[in-house]
Amino acid sequence: MKRRNPLKVIVSIFVILMPLITISGISNHNKNPYLIYVSIDDSRLYVFKNGILYKSYPVSPGKPSTPTPIGTFKIVSKDYWGEGFGGRWMGLNVPYGKYGIHGTIYESYIGAHVSKGCIRMLNKDVKELFLYIPIGTTVVISEGIYGEFRNGFRTIYPGDTGVDVMAVQRRLKELGIYYGDIDGKYGPTLEYAINLFQKKNKLPVTNKITPYLLRKMGFYLFE
Repeated sequence: MKRRNPLKVIVSIFVILMPLITISGISNHNKNPYLIYVSIDDSRLYVFKNGILYKSYPVSPGKPSTPTPIGTFKIVSKDYWGEGFGGRWMGLNVPYGKYGIHGTIYESYIGAHVSKGCIRMLNKDVKELFLYIPIGTTVVISEGIYGEFRNGFRTIYPGDTGVDVMAVQRRLKELGIYYGDIDGKYGPTLEYAINLFQKKNKLPVTNKITPYLLRKMGFYLFE
């Protein structure tokens, strides 16, 4: 995996996080000064304290077949899980699955994209993070250059999950043809809405959400 220039990484982080850091600094004054940013591209977790970079740690995000969710989440639980999780677990409120930050018995793989979607850390690092990061901390996870669509459009199938599925749900809800939850899960309700959109726009009716269909919905890739 090609590493990005460290200076560019830091600049990218501040571009993405500055609005959140400002809001967090206002709303969490004297409460929770922390904000976490995870760069999947660089396999790194950054901790900001009162808007200033405080710590950074190497991590292992998900492999391509089980990618780490991207988006803005909260730490909603902390627990002392077993050896396989390095004894520490910090759960995230991802709406379409159980994901968290934890340790691992495979510490030699830290830095590689090998997890089942969670953020793995060195055990000493996750124990340190666990000590000072409170429940309710915002966690921003990013990958690629196209926001919700990571490194570009993919073909989405029934049963798939992800932030791109949430983007489709939001778009179809705006169009008044999707009445389900914005939960990032491609289920029967979303499939029905997809078929309605296809019929209304005289497109082939299929359960696949292709890059072509995404463009027809008005999605474009911008860096």
